[in-house]
Amino acid sequence: MSDAPHLLVDRQDGVLIATLNRPEKLNAITDPMMERFEQALLEFRDTPELKVMLIRATGRYFCAGADLKESAAKGEPFPTSGSGIREMHRLGIRGMHRIYDEMEHIEKPIVVAHHATCVGGGLEMSLSCDFRLAARSASYAFPEGLFGVLPASNGVSRLTRIVGPHWARLLVMANLPADAQEALTMGLVHKVYPDETFEDEVMAFCRHLTKQNGEQMGTAKLAIELTSEVGRDQGRHIERLANSALMLLPAYQKLSADHVAGIGGKKQD
Repeated sequence: MSDAPHLLVDRQDGVLIATLNRPEKLNAITDPMMERFEQALLEFRDTPELKVMLIRATGRYFCAGADLKESAAKGEPFPTSGSGIREMHRLGIRGMHRIYDEMEHIEKPIVVAHHATCVGGGLEMSLSCDFRLAARSASYAFPEGLFGVLPASNGVSRLTRIVGPHWARLLVMANLPADAQEALTMGLVHKVYPDETFEDEVMAFCRHLTKQNGEQMGTAKLAIELTSEVGRDQGRHIERLANSALMLLPAYQKLSADHVAGIGGKKQD
């Protein structure tokens, strides 16, 4: 068994890069992986110099889901009631619910790059990212249906918000996989790139994000989530509230003043 860390962390040009690193186990998710991932996530949240977080992986899979052998080896008693199972999902399972909530709340962009097959828990983690990028050879599935259960840590709730009930039925109810192009069609991923240029394209995308206005992106992240929950009229209120805060910032005030001054100069000419 490899002694290498289950998660590698690097920093490049304002991008924190978290790399799943269990290629011999298809990057199946373990407790140490999630503990290190949460540490990296909080470092990203709390470090102003870090503008973007990128999640990627090594090996022939992006992620094969949770490591079921590790779970069995713990020897922990399985809940014997419905409420116990619900609490296990909410509070246990490697802290996934807590971590995914934090990913969605951080007012910075999180990007995930699928270079290959992404299933189960790996796909559920990806659903809490702001941007999902795929190589042409990537594919997606929820194997939980084979065991007669649901992917209950984002695999129904977040999936349905992103792709809608139409496609969620195909992935969860029919238990069918999707290739990268199908994932793009259903809105599961934002971009599909050639395998040969995938890594370069992903880093170019992340560097592009680092050059965007951080306040605007953070506010947009919150406003988009809020407006998806309410009706059109309330959504307009959210837009106005969010933009009123942005337009009072010194950067916008200066840009606006410079623009007006430029228009005045052109009129004088």
